[in-house]
Amino acid sequence: MGQKVHPYGFRLGFNKTWRSRWFAKQGYAKLLQEDLELKKTLTDRLKSAGVSLIEVDRPGNKLRVTIRTSRPGIIIGRKGAEIEKLKQDLAKRTKREVFIDIQEVHKPELDAQLVSESIALQLEKRVAFRRAMRKAVDSALRFGCKGIKVRVSGRLNGAEIARSEWYLQGQLPLHTLRADIDYGFTEAHTTYGVIGIKAWVYRGEILEAKQRRGAFNAEPEPRRREPMPRRDRDRDRDRERKPPSSGAYQPTPPAGPPVQAPPGDLPQPAKTTGPIAPALAPPTPAWKQEVKGEPEEGS
Repeated sequence: MGQKVHPYGFRLGFNKTWRSRWFAKQGYAKLLQEDLELKKTLTDRLKSAGVSLIEVDRPGNKLRVTIRTSRPGIIIGRKGAEIEKLKQDLAKRTKREVFIDIQEVHKPELDAQLVSESIALQLEKRVAFRRAMRKAVDSALRFGCKGIKVRVSGRLNGAEIARSEWYLQGQLPLHTLRADIDYGFTEAHTTYGVIGIKAWVYRGEILEAKQRRGAFNAEPEPRRREPMPRRDRDRDRDRERKPPSSGAYQPTPPAGPPVQAPPGDLPQPAKTTGPIAPALAPPTPAWKQEVKGEPEEGS
């Protein structure tokens, strides 16, 4: 019980890619330690810039850092002064040629990491945690996400016993691999202790079948047969009563009304002048006729 799977790691290689992309035959531990220190340094240094994600690529002996942020102007600075200074500091620290790419997050309300960071910032400013959570949920739904879940854990409102509270609005299919679920985690350092904030944002499903079909257009798509119309008396009767719609199957009406052929000469019954007796009535016996004719004594 209580075993949770990371939403990003669960989809890694399926519809999510790695956040550090490089290969090393030797010195793997040093490069990994360098990556972790680099990400921690950039996160602390650019705390006010709204950094959502930091990706690291190592083509050859170079270093390419991709930063996704909601405030790119703070990182770039006036006429690119800040980003040049940052590039020189990273080159001096790693002793490599450094390239920095800045990507803007157009909707920070739909980024789980930025949602959790905004809640943490409000909690550090002593805003009521329920109000901060509800505000984040409402803004995410207003910007068009399919579902969002926010969970805070710790000494909420300075209580002595730590507890967890969460809000869920919309859908959140965590077991669906094709679902695009973003996950973020932040810690809020308050006077009473540390409060952890987790955020899950469901943006919709990623369907790659259309992309693959569009990418390989060399072979035409096989033609599909149109389904044969079902012969159903009740359905045909209902269809005759209702006016046919544009998309429904419309049976072709016959050329004219059905006409029955006139019958041939039929044998006519024989004409009789007297009353018609039943054909199968048996003849009356003689003893019945005698009894009927004689009157009874004493009557």
